Amino acid sequence: MTDTPFRIGALTLATDVSPADWVVAGTGSFDYTVGSLVPRGFAAYARVFHPAWQGGEEVSWATVARANGRVDHPSMEWISITGSWRYLQSGQQPGLWDTPPLQGSLPIPQAARLAELLAPHTSTAERCWFAVWEGFGALAVPTDRSPLIPMRHRSMVALTGPLSAVTTSLEEPPWEQLASLWWPEDRAWCVATDVDLMSTYVGGSAECIDALTRDHRIEAVAVPADQRITWDSDGLNPTPARGS
Repeated sequence: MTDTPFRIGALTLATDVSPADWVVAGTGSFDYTVGSLVPRGFAAYARVFHPAWQGGEEVSWATVARANGRVDHPSMEWISITGSWRYLQSGQQPGLWDTPPLQGSLPIPQAARLAELLAPHTSTAERCWFAVWEGFGALAVPTDRSPLIPMRHRSMVALTGPLSAVTTSLEEPPWEQLASLWWPEDRAWCVATDVDLMSTYVGGSAECIDALTRDHRIEAVAVPADQRITWDSDGLNPTPARGS
């Protein structure tokens, strides 16, 4: 008797993770660059900033940077544009933002917008791959029923389904955790959100990345594959001392 495959929403747990081999090979050793999250070899890359919030309204990083007298640029970091480590996961700057950007997961509204923009740039929108880090504490997806994607920095559980399922939370309520990594079967593009970051990175064709950076509904900028992604990689704004 064949076991019923595990499903969550429109996603099905994958029993074969070899279709992710190209991602593992393309990211190589984890060197703290965009190319260690999204496979190298794409024509272009984009960084999507997770918004802050003020009274339920989205606040862009560019707005926060300018309000704090900082420079708005592709490698800006949240602690550098706000001036303090204490704003990393909590706190507020009254009148500017009251909720910091979501860390480790692309917010659902941005995920839906991003998927809408990416859909025209693949021929396999109904056949996509989604992966989530196995270490999240409230995962609703079993981690012992199939092989894991052996990403060099974080092993991941793999699922398959349509692009429209990108907003599926993979954690138990009330927690929400979207996929850490997703791509279509034709490999036309790839999206990655690292556990520790407040940004999501996308690799794709020049036309695809241009479409992302031109759309006003997400805050996205073009970046090189070798751009660093660490908290101290803002080269134009000062990095605050730890504990400040």
